[in-house]
Amino acid sequence: MFDEPEWTEEAPVATALAPVATGPRPAAAVQTKGSKHRQLLATLRALEAASLPQQPPSLPGSDSEEEEIEKKKKRRKKASFASASAEVEEKRKKKRQKQASYGSDSEDEEVERKKKSCKQALLGSGSVEEEKRKSKCQKQAPSSRAQHLDSGDQTDSKAQKGSATNDPHKPSPGSASPQPPHALSRKQWRNRQKNKRRHKNKFRPPQPPAQAPALAPTEEAEAPPAPRPDSHEARAGALRARMAQRLDGARFRYLNEQLYSGPSSAAQRLFQEDPEAFLLYHRGFQNQVKKWPLQPVDRIIRDLRQRPASLVVADFGCGDCRLALSVRNPVHCFDLASLDSRVTVCDMAQVPLEDESVDVAVFCLSLMGTNIRDFLEEANRVLKPGGLLKVAEVSSRFEDVRAFLGAVTKLGFKVVSKDLTNSHFFLFDFQKTGPPRVGPKAELSGLKLQPCLYKRR
Repeated sequence: MFDEPEWTEEAPVATALAPVATGPRPAAAVQTKGSKHRQLLATLRALEAASLPQQPPSLPGSDSEEEEIEKKKKRRKKASFASASAEVEEKRKKKRQKQASYGSDSEDEEVERKKKSCKQALLGSGSVEEEKRKSKCQKQAPSSRAQHLDSGDQTDSKAQKGSATNDPHKPSPGSASPQPPHALSRKQWRNRQKNKRRHKNKFRPPQPPAQAPALAPTEEAEAPPAPRPDSHEARAGALRARMAQRLDGARFRYLNEQLYSGPSSAAQRLFQEDPEAFLLYHRGFQNQVKKWPLQPVDRIIRDLRQRPASLVVADFGCGDCRLALSVRNPVHCFDLASLDSRVTVCDMAQVPLEDESVDVAVFCLSLMGTNIRDFLEEANRVLKPGGLLKVAEVSSRFEDVRAFLGAVTKLGFKVVSKDLTNSHFFLFDFQKTGPPRVGPKAELSGLKLQPCLYKRR
C-alpha cells in the first residue's frame, strides 16, 4: 500500500560501516562524515513525515456549493431591500408633492417644528416637568372670564409685591423665562377667590331683581325668599320680623328663668295674668327640643304601647297633649295653662285626682321650679301600690345622679331602670313601694337640680 522509504535501503550501508580508528583524519574522511550527517537528517525527516496523521482527501466542489447558497441569499436580501427602498422613495415623492401644494407656509411650519424639537432636546427632562406644572396651573385657574379680569386687584398686587421682596431670585412676570409661576394649593386658591369676591361685592352697585344672581342650592334655597331691596315697605317688614323674632327669644328666656327660679304657684299666677305668655313659651320650647336627635316623649310613648291599654296614666306637664294623642290608654293631662281641651289647668303639686287612682305617672321635662319634692309626693299620693313613675329630664341638670335616686327612694319609690346613654336627657323608671319614709321637714339635697337656662344666640 505504501512505498518503503529510502532509509530502509540505506540502512545496511550504515550498519556495515566499521568503527573508525583513532588517528589523524584525512580530507576524504571529513567528506564522508558530512555525507553521513546529511543522510541522518534525511532519515529523521522521513520518519517525522511518516509519523504525522494522514488527512482525508477533501471532496471536490463542496465549498463551492455552500458559497453559491450564500450568494443566493444575499441576492434575495438585496432584492427585498431594493423594493423597500423604492416604496419609501415613492412615499417621499408623494409627501413632497402634497407639501408643494400647500405652499411656503408648510415649509415655515417644518422649520419651526425642527426648532422646537431642538429646544426640547436641549431642555431635556426639565421641559417635561414645566409642561406638567403649566397644565396644573391651568386646571386650578378659574374658568369664568370675570375672575380673570379681577386679577389686577389689590390682593394680587400685594401678593406680587410680597413675593418680589421675599424672593428676589424669582423672575418677573414680564421676563421670558422657561420657569413657570409658583402653583397655588387648593386652600390658597380658595382664599384668594374669596378675597376677590369680597372686594368686588364691596363696591358693586345694587342690581335689579332681574339681574340678581341665583341663590345657593343648599341653605339659602331652603330659607324664605328675601324681599326686594328697592321696596321700602318690604325692607321695613323684614326688619320688623327680625325684631319680633329677637323679642320672642328674649321673652322665652325670661319666662324659662322664672319657671326654674320660683315655685309652681308663682308660675301659675304668671300665666293666668298673661295667657299669651304660655303660648310663646311653648313655641320656644318646641324649637329647642326639635334640634335633639331623639325626644324623650317618643321613648315614653313607645314604652306605654308595650303595656296594657287599661292602665290609667297621669301626665304632669302635658303641654300639647302629645302623649294622650299617641296611646290608647286613658290619660289625665295637667299643666299650668291650656293649649288643648283635654288639659286640666292646675298646680302640679295639687292635682284634682283621688288617692291611689292612677297606674302610671309621667314627668316629661316638667320637674321645673323649686318645689320638685311636692311634685313627687303628689305623684306618690295618686299612684296605686306598685304603680310606675316615669321621669325624663335634661342631663345637664344632674350634678349627682346617685344622690337624686337616693332622694326619690326616700319618698316611697324604688329604682326599676335608668337610661343614661342619651346625650340630651336621662330617663328613669320608679315603682311605688309605699308612703314617703321621711317627714315633710327632712331635707333632701339630691332633689336640688340645676336650672336649664338658655343662652342668648
